[in-house]
Amino acid sequence: MTPSARQWLVEFAERLGIDAPSDTECEEILALAGIAAHSSERTAAPVACWLAARAGLSVADALDVANSLVAPDSNDA
Repeated sequence: MTPSARQWLVEFAERLGIDAPSDTECEEILALAGIAAHSSERTAAPVACWLAARAGLSVADALDVANSLVAPDSNDA
C-alpha cells in the first residue's frame, strides 16, 4: 500500500533527523510552491521551496518574498 503524503513526509523527516512539518507548515509550503508554479513553470515549485530552505527562511518569510515577485510594484505606477 502506498503511504499518504503525510506518512511519507514523516518517514523522510525521521531519516533526515528532523521534525516533520506541521499541517499548517505543509499548507504554507504548498502555497509557496503554488505561487512559484503559477508564476512561472511548474518546475519552479520544488526548487523555490529548496531555495527558501537553503536561505534559512521561514515559510512565512519565503511566502512574502514570493508574493513580492507577483504583486504589482507600487513604484512602477
